[in-house]
Amino acid sequence: MAATPRTKRMTVSQALIEFLGNQWTVDGDHRERTIAGTFGIFGHGNVAGIGQALKQYNEIQPDLMPYFQARNEQAMVHQSVGYARMHRRLGTYASAASVGPGAANMLTAAALATTNRLPALLLPSDTFATRVADPVLQQMELPHDTSITVNDAFRPLSRFFDRVDRPEKLFSIALSAMRVLTDPVETGAVTISLPEDVQAEVMDVPVEFLQEREWHLRRPLPERAALARAIAAIRGAKRPVIVAGGGVIYSNAEEALRILVEATGIPVGTSQAGGGALVWDHPQYLGGIGATGTTAANRISAEADVVIGIGTRYSDFTTASRTAFQNPDVTFVNINVASFDAYKHGTQIAVVADARETIEALRSELSDFRVDEAYAETIRRENATWDAAVDKAFEPSGLELPGQSEIIGAVQSATDPEDVIVQAAGSLPGDLHKLWRVRDPLGYHVEYAFSCMGYEIAGGLGAKRGALASGSDREIVIMIGDGSYLMLHTELVTAVAEGIKIIVVLIQNHGYASIGHLSETVGSQRFGTWYRGYDETAKNFQGEDILPVDLAANARSYGLDVIEVEPTASAIEDLKAAMASAKASERSTLIHINSDPLIYAPDGEGWWDVPVSEVSELDSTQQAYDEYLGHKANQKPLLG
Repeated sequence: MAATPRTKRMTVSQALIEFLGNQWTVDGDHRERTIAGTFGIFGHGNVAGIGQALKQYNEIQPDLMPYFQARNEQAMVHQSVGYARMHRRLGTYASAASVGPGAANMLTAAALATTNRLPALLLPSDTFATRVADPVLQQMELPHDTSITVNDAFRPLSRFFDRVDRPEKLFSIALSAMRVLTDPVETGAVTISLPEDVQAEVMDVPVEFLQEREWHLRRPLPERAALARAIAAIRGAKRPVIVAGGGVIYSNAEEALRILVEATGIPVGTSQAGGGALVWDHPQYLGGIGATGTTAANRISAEADVVIGIGTRYSDFTTASRTAFQNPDVTFVNINVASFDAYKHGTQIAVVADARETIEALRSELSDFRVDEAYAETIRRENATWDAAVDKAFEPSGLELPGQSEIIGAVQSATDPEDVIVQAAGSLPGDLHKLWRVRDPLGYHVEYAFSCMGYEIAGGLGAKRGALASGSDREIVIMIGDGSYLMLHTELVTAVAEGIKIIVVLIQNHGYASIGHLSETVGSQRFGTWYRGYDETAKNFQGEDILPVDLAANARSYGLDVIEVEPTASAIEDLKAAMASAKASERSTLIHINSDPLIYAPDGEGWWDVPVSEVSELDSTQQAYDEYLGHKANQKPLLG
């Protein structure tokens, strides 16, 4: 009897693709493919390697590694991140790019994935490992170190980076990459640099490397002593508050959180990533917290004596640049799977453990704890005050150019509870954090760790892929300003090509609304933030000559259905009707509406530290600096 072959002769690219197609993430009873597919844009650096491997498996085993086109390399990774968010970090995509500019185009998205702690596998091609043809097309040469290539720029942006400059290195590199992709602490951008010659080299691959492999998600339990310290601090609290971050969502802990806060009465404010940890009308939910938070969350937090952070990385927006928590005797209990986050800002009590496991342990130990009635009444009063402010902000004004709050209210009213709002940058994240009434754990998808203009459409498309892969046809509603739209909108073509339905609400305000407002607060009077024709006399773009750019026509040219909401007194009602039409359609639809960027959302009493020039000849800047000093007086060097 012939012996069973222990190796398989194949190229490095073929081995990598077959390996990736057999990786599975397991979380309890749930099992799914770690790499759901591969996006690829081909050039001379990868067409004969990764491109050939994808084609080969498309012919002989099409379900092993599905291939998808994209129109921009950055957008490939954004789609991967959008998908990963919808799958609570259990699955993602690989993104293959050619050498040089194709690879470099993924750098921004690599930083986004790592900053958001969301898994994405990057496969950038690299120049010849053998240097047999040196320098090759698109090779960057540095005389002081000829070993450096464009791909070395991924090193500080990735949670894992390695270069397969010899075929036999693939085995250890690929396994290490999977370890990081599936680790809740380490995950982020994972980059495997693939020299174009090595991609096509042949080797004998052990069959064990190609067999199915499971990566079981770790959910570490809280240590007994750390948990005891946390419980003692909470038991001694009079005004405790929970800050729920993305870790609650990724740990599938929202139900455990709901049970805990209903039993104890402890209120909850959420970071951008934590949106969905509680539904908006839950009695204990205060809304968003921090610089873009609600008055309810920020007023409660200002006087809190114990702050319980769960799965939050405590960014400056969440802490309002360390001004949110003003009680001089405040104690912080930080629960996080990553010690890096658990010990931030001088935390006195850190519990390094899984969010869901820790919440369930707290629920058991705090079964007889409940906040007093006076505090409960304060929570009810502040929530009612903010809810009334939101209701008022949502009321149609009858203006031809409505404010962004009215537009958000109209979109909200036309959505179903499971629909997903997707956003990333500009003034919309702040307004949505305050105003959007989340009704589903995955219904709030705002990329704000990197706040990347251009994420919205690609990330929304990835989110839709994620929903469909989970068996859900929930609507993905992407809200985007004209500034972000112009940054990266070409994945609309991808949606049309694959027949994937998304709804895009494009708000045109002829400029950068968010930075325009910020510019005013620092005394720079919206300089450089309007989309206007260049004024030769004034040498700036501050005139009245609005650019004749037709973004609705642009979207229509890509093959989308486009509904234009005209600037009339009935614009908001027309927007609601447009949303109803878009939801009823089976095709991707873009809704275009004009807005007034000078109409702002209600103030949530948060602050964000953006330094103001200490010396200026502009009165506006001098006044802004005086106001800045007033806020700085409330800023703490540490939180705990």
